[in-house]
Amino acid sequence: MSNRTAGPPALTPATLLAEFRRLRSRSRAIFACVHEAAFLDRPIPLRHPFLFYEGHLDAFNWNTCFRHVLGQPSFHLAFDDLFARGIDPATVQGTPEYEAWPSRAEVQAYSREVEARLSDLLERATTMQDLPVPLQDGHVLHILLEHEAMHHETLMYLLQQLPPDCKTPIAGVLEPDTSEAPPPHMVDIPVGIARVGARPGEYPFSWDNERPCHEIEVPAFRIDAFNVTNAQFRAFIEDGGYAHAGFWDERSIAIIRERGHAHPVGWIPDGSSWLYRDTFTIRPLPESWPAIVTWAEARAYARYRGLDLPTEAEWHRAASGDGQTGPLQRGTVPPGYGNVDFLRTSATRVGSHPEGASPHGVHDLAGNGWEWTSSPFTPFEGFAADPHYPGYSADFFDGEHVVLKGASWFTDRLLLRPSFRNWFYWHYPYMAASFRCVERSSRSNPT
Repeated sequence: MSNRTAGPPALTPATLLAEFRRLRSRSRAIFACVHEAAFLDRPIPLRHPFLFYEGHLDAFNWNTCFRHVLGQPSFHLAFDDLFARGIDPATVQGTPEYEAWPSRAEVQAYSREVEARLSDLLERATTMQDLPVPLQDGHVLHILLEHEAMHHETLMYLLQQLPPDCKTPIAGVLEPDTSEAPPPHMVDIPVGIARVGARPGEYPFSWDNERPCHEIEVPAFRIDAFNVTNAQFRAFIEDGGYAHAGFWDERSIAIIRERGHAHPVGWIPDGSSWLYRDTFTIRPLPESWPAIVTWAEARAYARYRGLDLPTEAEWHRAASGDGQTGPLQRGTVPPGYGNVDFLRTSATRVGSHPEGASPHGVHDLAGNGWEWTSSPFTPFEGFAADPHYPGYSADFFDGEHVVLKGASWFTDRLLLRPSFRNWFYWHYPYMAASFRCVERSSRSNPT
């Protein structure tokens, strides 16, 4: 019996409206976790306060769809501009400061108006041809949907850094498993072709950095069947891994010294043991969970083992074999297939979803942590920026951002497709980013 469900429903205004309402309901549930007094808090100095994101979701929808595509006049230009774009500074010094934010009531009034206009636009249309011509192919509307889904993750890792007495947990999610992890081992991936990127029409939507689809010949290699666990990373720490200069480059050593600690940001020293900052609580370190670390920390651990991080193409080979038949297929991952789509609000024991393993026996590719690769975030040959969001990818082709693949427990089902590429600074410590190691059978290094 197949554990696949039917693919995504046909594209209509009604299905788009249903997706918008589903995502907006989750956005409200996340904002409801933040206590009112904490809405102007910045638990991560590299990000805006929560209030910004409450305005940003609808300012983005207005600016992208109504203002730029449909050419409608603004009803609140100041908010259109104030909440237009988030930030991704490399350092705190690059973070803008604002003397005063508007009241939450003002922001919510603005958001309600934009939400009502978008809902009305979709409600009045029976078919896609009833929409304004620039919206009839659904591309712009999918940009709005996936943008909101991505910010659910932003908000959740902001929540993780907020003190426990400033937030309320989301109800109705599964408890994580902290039982012993299965024995770590590596699996062999034979030489073959990795198909990277999205073909035209393959998915209802893809971002510009996912195109064009292309094939890469990948030599044989071995890869961890499970993500590196907290227990494995703890052994690296206790073996002096942070003090061993051979595992780190000069920039990584500088970051370690700047931050003044020698452990992942979510770990809290507790005598001879460790505590762990989970999304809504602080608990004893769950040793069977994937280690959530920066790219620099992941690479140092890989060097400690005499291994490397997988390239983007190697990750595709491990995930999908000779086709796109692995665990990431947009809209088709059933409940329990992986720790994804807010099934939980925490990581869980590695290998907890064997039904989601790849054809080669690689586990947890659909959830339980984005996975660092060794590939810088660069455009594919033939890249063309999206005319409706030209800076989405191109602004980050700077050599400082690294590709991540897979999904986390906060990744929405809309983003579950093999071609999706996430990216972050190599030293960014707050997102739900895990990793696994590879051993190559040759000196080649596929990209």
